[in-house]
Parts: sequence; structure tokens; C-alpha cells
Amino acid sequence: MPRSAKPDALRGSIDLLILTALSLGSAHGWGIGLRIQELSRGRLDANQGSLYPALQRLEHRGDIESEWQSTENNRQARYYTITRQGRRALGEEVDRWKRFAAAISLVLEHGS
Repeated sequence: MPRSAKPDALRGSIDLLILTALSLGSAHGWGIGLRIQELSRGRLDANQGSLYPALQRLEHRGDIESEWQSTENNRQARYYTITRQGRRALGEEVDRWKRFAAAISLVLEHGS
């Protein structure tokens, strides 16, 4: 099976990507997916099957909150906003991710 040139938003990192996207401002689910795609310069897709369960999980945890609002097309959509707790979680997760990436980089330096 060929590897996808445009991977789904990396398993295990969707929460981090959503919190990062929302740290730039409130957005509805579709907008969050587009923001992740734009921030990754089109290299990541946050598929709807991963995005919406993650939004529910983050809201249940108190990292984000939501409310219904009108979109730019005058339709109703649930807009998500990062909470203070979510910003704290984002900072911790970014630190953890950087340590992980540095450790992987060290291993890869010896494997080529």
C-alpha cells in the first residue's frame, strides 16, 4: 500500500493541533480543520472523523468551550474557544512534543 503524501493529522497529536489552531482565535469545526491545513502549508489534513471526537474530548476536559453562533454564510455553527486551562495544557504539550522530537532526532542522526 502506498504511503499517503498528505497524512491525516497525526494520531496522538490532534489535541495539540486543535489547541494550537484555537490559540489563534475561535473557530467552528470546519474552520479548525482549515486552519490546521493552512498552518501546515497543506501537509496535514485533520479529517472529520478525528476532529470532532477530539473537540468533544477537549471540551469535556475543560480545555475548550463552545457556543452556537452564525457563520460568515449566516448559518449556525458551534464555535470553539480555548480556555485558560487549555492554554496551560497547550504549553505543557508543546514542551513535551519538543522533547520527544529532539529525542527522535538524536536517534535518526545515528541511523542514516
